[in-house]
Amino acid sequence: MDEVFKALADASRRRLLDDLNARNGQTLRELCAGLDMARQSVSKHLAVLEAANLVTTVWRGREKLHYVNAEPINAIAERWIDRYHQGRVGALADLKRALEQEPMSTNEFVYTSYIRTTPERLWQALTDPVFTRQYWGCEFTSEWTAGASMAWEQLGVKVEDPEQVVLESDPYRRLSYTWHTFSPEFAKSVGLDDDVAAKLAAEPRSKVTFDLEPAGELVKLTVVHDGFAPGSTALEMVKGGWPGILSSLKTLLETGAPLPEPA
Repeated sequence: MDEVFKALADASRRRLLDDLNARNGQTLRELCAGLDMARQSVSKHLAVLEAANLVTTVWRGREKLHYVNAEPINAIAERWIDRYHQGRVGALADLKRALEQEPMSTNEFVYTSYIRTTPERLWQALTDPVFTRQYWGCEFTSEWTAGASMAWEQLGVKVEDPEQVVLESDPYRRLSYTWHTFSPEFAKSVGLDDDVAAKLAAEPRSKVTFDLEPAGELVKLTVVHDGFAPGSTALEMVKGGWPGILSSLKTLLETGAPLPEPA
């Protein structure tokens, strides 16, 4: 975690995080336009933030987009926060809230985590019900080939739909599938009120993509959940859900047990 504290110690790097928090998914050119700083200096600061995993990048065609990544702050808050001085704890808590709760003007969720595991083991954790029920609380039934159907089962409710399909499947490297249907049975099982359930049902179907990249003894996992409409209710829900799910996945693979359910 030394890299995180060193990265946050510089005012310019904090400003970059503020800019990305206000509008996530910016190119280097866009970030430079908002700062009185040379392009080379901005690139160097971004490299430090990326090395600390506070910023993650996704290529869209020829453009490299930069996103705030809350994973390091989650890791500190959920596992090691009691090792730090109380003043640091307060600052981290404020930053964690800012990264996770402030609205970002983008219609996608991007999150990167480094997990001490192998690509094969991580792929199994993403697709095998024995794993998914432990850290996610749901199970998938699929052949895990491009075009294959997917059935979701959670809290005793099984959701099936012809549009719930695997989009890409490159074992140990990349997995992408469409999100589940917000059926009345699902809405009831998770306690959604009628207004929220109606909004979710009316929104276009989103998709999630997992990119797995070996990084020495670690695997870099980048999750991109996109395809949301502007002002999406589903997006706000997944923003709150994904960090906990992915933190629990990381903990399960590294320690053998998922995180406990939050109080």
